[in-house]
Amino acid sequence: MKKLRCIVVDDEPLAVKMLEGFIARTPFLELAASFNDPVLALSEIRNIGPELVFLDIQMPDLDGMELSRMLPSETRVIFTTAFKQYAFESYEVSALDFLLKPIRYQKFLEAAQKAQEWFALKEASAAASAPEKTSIFIKVDGVLRKVDFADIQYVEGMKDYVMFHLRSQRAPLVTHLTMKAAEDMLPQDRFMRIHRSFIVNLEQITSVSAQSDVLVGDALLHVSEGYKEAFDSYLKKMYL
Repeated sequence: MKKLRCIVVDDEPLAVKMLEGFIARTPFLELAASFNDPVLALSEIRNIGPELVFLDIQMPDLDGMELSRMLPSETRVIFTTAFKQYAFESYEVSALDFLLKPIRYQKFLEAAQKAQEWFALKEASAAASAPEKTSIFIKVDGVLRKVDFADIQYVEGMKDYVMFHLRSQRAPLVTHLTMKAAEDMLPQDRFMRIHRSFIVNLEQITSVSAQSDVLVGDALLHVSEGYKEAFDSYLKKMYL
C-alpha cells in the first residue's frame, strides 16, 4: 500500500513540530503540509487531498470539531488535544483515534497503524467490489477493436508488432505493440508468457507434451527454458 498523505493542524508551533517529527519517523506516513491556522488549513485541504489529518481541537476562529465536519468524506481524522473531555465527542464525528497531549511516539504510532489498517481494508473492499475486467481494446489499422480475453488463444511477438490469435477468426489481429506491453495488458491469472515470442491463454491449452510443447488451438508452441520453471509450477498447482 502507498504512503498515507497527512497534514497537521494545530495552533501551537511546538505541537506541530513534534507531530512533524513523528510523521517523519513513520515509514508509511508522508507529510503533505502543516498549518497553525485552521481556516487556512480548510481552504487548502481540497487542493492537497490528504488521506489523514492530525487535528487539534481547541483552536481560535475554527475549532477542530467544526473543521472535521467540513472535511471531504474520504479524509480521516486523528484528534490531538490536551483536553480529555473531548474524547467522546471525537468518536461522534467518526475520528479514527484520539491522542491526549503530551503525546508519546508509541501512542502516535498505534493511532497511525489504526489509520493504515482502515485504509487497507477500504482498498481491499473497493478491489473486491470492482467488476472483473473481461476484455481489452486493441488498435488495428487505426481502429480500436474490443477483444474478449476468452477469445484470445495466444499472442505472438514479431519485432515491433504482436499478433493476437483468436478463436473467433482465422486471421490474427496485428497491432503495433511490444510483447512486454501486451503481457502487462493481460490478466496474469489467465495468461502466461512461455517464450520470448509467445503468451498463451492458460484456459486454451489442450495438451502439454513431455518436451514442453503446448497445444493451443491448432498451434504447437514450445515453452522455452527461461519460462519453464514458472510454467511447470503452474502445471503442478493446477493439473497434477
